[in-house]
Amino acid sequence: MSDAQVIIGGGLAGAKTAEALREQGYDGPIVLIAAEQHLPYERPPLSKGYLAGSDERADAFTFDADWYVSHDVDLRVGVRAVRIDRDAHQVHLDDGSSVAYRKLLLATGSSSRHLDGAEGALYLRTIDESEKIADAIGEGRHLVIVGGGWIGLEVAATARQAGAEVTVIEPQSRPLEKILGARIGDVFADLHRQNGVDLRLGVGVDAVAPRSVTTDDGDQIPADAVLVGIGAVPNVELAQDAGLQVSNGVDVDAGLRTSDPDVYAVGDIANHDHPKLGRLRVEHWANAQNQPAVAVANMLGGSQVYDRLPYFFSDQYDLGMEYRGLASGKNDVVVRGDTVAREFLAFWLDGGVVVAGMNVNIWDQGDAVADLITSGRTVDVNKLADSSVPLDQV
Repeated sequence: MSDAQVIIGGGLAGAKTAEALREQGYDGPIVLIAAEQHLPYERPPLSKGYLAGSDERADAFTFDADWYVSHDVDLRVGVRAVRIDRDAHQVHLDDGSSVAYRKLLLATGSSSRHLDGAEGALYLRTIDESEKIADAIGEGRHLVIVGGGWIGLEVAATARQAGAEVTVIEPQSRPLEKILGARIGDVFADLHRQNGVDLRLGVGVDAVAPRSVTTDDGDQIPADAVLVGIGAVPNVELAQDAGLQVSNGVDVDAGLRTSDPDVYAVGDIANHDHPKLGRLRVEHWANAQNQPAVAVANMLGGSQVYDRLPYFFSDQYDLGMEYRGLASGKNDVVVRGDTVAREFLAFWLDGGVVVAGMNVNIWDQGDAVADLITSGRTVDVNKLADSSVPLDQV
């Protein structure tokens, strides 16, 4: 058996795994397999600073090229893993070569969910796709976005600030309604309308052509470009073909081990048995950032568990927010602060217990929100809504 630790995936999670291996004292060979012709990079800039042109491409890279050299990481870009032979402990690559592993970590991420028949549509998952969108959102251009989720809204904000006209088509009655519910969904609807977005809610799509979108109510909307943002699907084909247990992603235990004790999975693909929240799969930056350190500790013989709260952030126009925990639009919502001024905290409750929280343009309460969620205690709803009452006293 080889002593190499092999990582499949050229995103943030793959790079952070290589970093964690060196930081935790592993001094043997590391092979990082990245299918794209780029250094491993983070995805949030693709709909924010890099798309807007305010950040350079290099700003999205997790580390520069010299880092991999100085840390003796065998980084193979533009090479795709095509098969895992678990019996032989080998990964076969599309260039005809193979790599032997002692432990293997999968960080293969996810892919954009495609819309059938959407001829010529743009999607956003890679640097190259971000650059195509950037070319389509200049002054006087008209971008139609199918889907009012996080990607759709962030691109809408960036496009409007670049001078483009933007139409967003969302079949729900509010953007983000399934995640945030009606009250907070309305905050985001108002935000985008106030910034000039033509927000078409409760409307579906019948057809997408390169220069137009036809809605299910018969309206044909002209477009210079169409972006489809209707979610993502985890890249589990390698794991599935290798016979690993796969359901909603690659099933992993609390320590991020798959059904094979020599194979781990992190990031978007990890269907994680969270010790507090049960089994869940979260497609957000924080998992890619934080899960690798726990997986590496266990790859090296430890017994750690990953128990962080799910976390994500978004920036749209003058609204910046952070969300912690796990809830749905069906949970009860309590707000403290001013939603019109967009300075507030929002809490999602289940049976009187706070299960998720969001801070919007308030930056000194994140830890207190997290503490309230992890406490699991029943709260006084009136105190929770009262900004004069500290969160540890609700």
